[in-house]
Amino acid sequence: VLSLCCEACKKVIFHVPSELEADTLVGRVNLKECLQSAEFISSSDGNFKILEDGSVYTTSAVSLSAEKTTFTILLEDIQEHVQKKIHVSLVEEEKKTRKTRHARDTVLKRTKRRWGPIPSVMIENSLGPFPLQIQQVQSDTAQNYTIYYSASGPGIDQDPKGLFYIERETGNIFATRAVDREQYPSFQIICFATTPDGYSPEVPLVHTIRIEDDNDNAPYFTQDLFEFSVLENSKPGVLVGKVTAEDRDEPYTLHTTLKYRIVSQNPLVPPAFSLHGDTGVISVSSPQLDRELVSSYTLLVEVRDMAGQPFGLCTTGTAIIKIEDTNDNAPSFKQIQYETRVEENRVNVEILRVSVVDLDEPGSPGSGAVYEIIRGNDDRSFEITTDKNTNEGILCVVKGLDYESAKQRILVIAVNNEAPYMLAPYSQQLSQSTSSVTVHILDVDEGPVFKPCHLRIDVKECEDIGTSIGRYLAEDPETGNSEGICYRIAPGQCNWISIDEKSGEVRTVKVLDRDVAEMRRGQCNITVLAIDRNGKTGTGTIQVVIQPGNKNYPRILKTDYIMCRDRKPICLTAQDADESPYSTPFVYRITDRSLASMWKITRHNDNSVYLSPKGDIPFGTYSIPVSVIDNGGKVGENNINVNFCDCITPTECGMIRAFPNVTLGVWAILAMILGSLLLLLILITICGCCGSGVMHRHVTDDCANHNLIISNTEAPGEEVMDHNIIPLQNTSDQGGYGIKTGDQQTFEMVKGRGHTLESVKGGGHQTLGSVKEGGGQPMMDTCRYSYSEWHNFTHPRLGEKVHLCRQDEEQKHSEDYLLSYNYEGKGSLAGSVGCCSDQHEEEALDFLDQLEPKFRTLAETCVKR
Repeated sequence: VLSLCCEACKKVIFHVPSELEADTLVGRVNLKECLQSAEFISSSDGNFKILEDGSVYTTSAVSLSAEKTTFTILLEDIQEHVQKKIHVSLVEEEKKTRKTRHARDTVLKRTKRRWGPIPSVMIENSLGPFPLQIQQVQSDTAQNYTIYYSASGPGIDQDPKGLFYIERETGNIFATRAVDREQYPSFQIICFATTPDGYSPEVPLVHTIRIEDDNDNAPYFTQDLFEFSVLENSKPGVLVGKVTAEDRDEPYTLHTTLKYRIVSQNPLVPPAFSLHGDTGVISVSSPQLDRELVSSYTLLVEVRDMAGQPFGLCTTGTAIIKIEDTNDNAPSFKQIQYETRVEENRVNVEILRVSVVDLDEPGSPGSGAVYEIIRGNDDRSFEITTDKNTNEGILCVVKGLDYESAKQRILVIAVNNEAPYMLAPYSQQLSQSTSSVTVHILDVDEGPVFKPCHLRIDVKECEDIGTSIGRYLAEDPETGNSEGICYRIAPGQCNWISIDEKSGEVRTVKVLDRDVAEMRRGQCNITVLAIDRNGKTGTGTIQVVIQPGNKNYPRILKTDYIMCRDRKPICLTAQDADESPYSTPFVYRITDRSLASMWKITRHNDNSVYLSPKGDIPFGTYSIPVSVIDNGGKVGENNINVNFCDCITPTECGMIRAFPNVTLGVWAILAMILGSLLLLLILITICGCCGSGVMHRHVTDDCANHNLIISNTEAPGEEVMDHNIIPLQNTSDQGGYGIKTGDQQTFEMVKGRGHTLESVKGGGHQTLGSVKEGGGQPMMDTCRYSYSEWHNFTHPRLGEKVHLCRQDEEQKHSEDYLLSYNYEGKGSLAGSVGCCSDQHEEEALDFLDQLEPKFRTLAETCVKR
């Protein structure tokens, strides 16, 4: 039989003939590599059996079908709960065909035969006689030469030395004493064949001497004592544990094939456990394991080699199996009735101890008692706990009892275990054990009692001082009335309310405000004392809850706004410190009828509205009175200041500042009048000086000095259409100092240092004032002139100036003549620079000291020092 042993544990292939007889060796599988501690070995095909050494045998004649047969070897470790499978495939071996040798085939030559014999075998613990011949080595060259034999290696010249030796002339190998296989399972020695002159015609031979095992070692248990545990009332077949033994003899032989059995059991009751002979697994065999009857078992077990044959060697061991407790015994009270006494109003006092009987293991969850009151404790006046040391129930009073209400209380107490109850086999369900306790209440003289002990009084916020908000009375438990009881508020309490000493009427002594620090969430607790004639005292608590009131006016947060020409609506938002329902939603109204026709209010949300004009309204500042009404009807008046400005962005217009109303005293009003008179006198003096002095000044016609002059106003320039004519066009643009009124445009021309155009006087030329009056006296009351007056004054003068300035010495146009300017906005504080401006006295140029730094260099160059 040709066999192939696969090292893998998943698949093994054996090549076998197509017909196999019964008890035929198919092959061998290495089981240890697949599962080291295999306890059960079985085959899925009954036609094959597997031995413990992995040998596969047929149990009956097998004929391979379809040229292939497969089956599975199942390995199982019961203790570790591990299973492994090995798939075995039987493949029909190919039949060998004889090959015809051709003439060209290479002829095989005969080689020299090795000179060594097969490995030698020596029985362990042999009795001799010694020296005992175990083998002979010979060389073929002994026919031609004189050969001497020698050997070296373990057992000869190495430890254990002197165990073997070889005869020099014959090559016989002898053993000098017995050998222990467990110490030396085999020996490898080297044999030499040499001629007398030292020539070695043979290669040294490695010869193996195997020591054959003798059953000289009895099996032994791996532990001196095996300890296991199992729950009581376990079902038959439940695994308890496994005993293991070993044998030092050669593995996979009968010398190490072990069998287990139970020799005896203590106590001597019907057998409760069974022991598997091959694996040593102990399991439950009796259905009635009761810890309360037998708490542990001691088993004497035996292991024997030679597969349990009587002539095999054996050893005994001990296994102790402890029966673990389950809660199969319900606790029961020692007494079904108890009586006890307690004084009324006693709190947190122990009044009774009850005990139970439980057959389960003490200290385990199956015996730990859990007590509960199942009847008679609706008001939670009693409480029962467990004393962990004694397992007793401790009954306590946690609420004061009232003798006048009930002279005795009857309680029903039940008991359970910490662990759930488990019904034992062949037993009936037990009812829960209960016991009744009668508690007699003893009467004592006690103080007044408030009814209720906690009184809540709801009060509206801002209630008037002295308002009666309720009554709080106490009763004498003995008489059931309130006669002779005095009431007081305990010291250190909130001083917002007072209580009448005799009637118990509660009144306010301050205006209640829920926003003060002494109020926590709008409420405060006040302890009230009740004292009877005997000095006995009772206490109660008044909880004053302040309901929110409407004490605050709604107020608009922001009142100053700027509205540009786009008339974007203004969002008004009000705030009220009151809580709901006295805050939002707010109602906004414009109280002034004239302004209400110009402005409108649009709702945004509960606390905001939009304010916008109804139509086209003139620019200016508007003070709009707006009233805000909260949800409680309280009205808050507000003034909204809106600056309706001709601007694009609000930053172009100054913010309106709201000033508070100021009441001026008599001296303040007198100071203002005197100041006004003084200011008027100064203005009259200045105007008089201007009227007498400015008329003597004339306009300088020379424009070629190229000096810096003062020009605070630059009117809009016009394009020069002709060399001699300068037309001035009317424009609709509103300049920095021009004021447009209807279709006529006037200009306010003010020169630096306060000089007006009326002060400019030239020989034979008209001033603007004379033009305005038709050649008469100039008008000093106003400095405003119409466009026609301006045109009549400037046209001939500017034409003459341009004519004088337009040519130079070479009859070329001068570069410094009147140019057209576009509107550049408001004039600079420093004035403008141009050679065609009017030139005045030297002292009129001191404004150059106030120019910016980059103009000072130019000014110093142009001014003659």
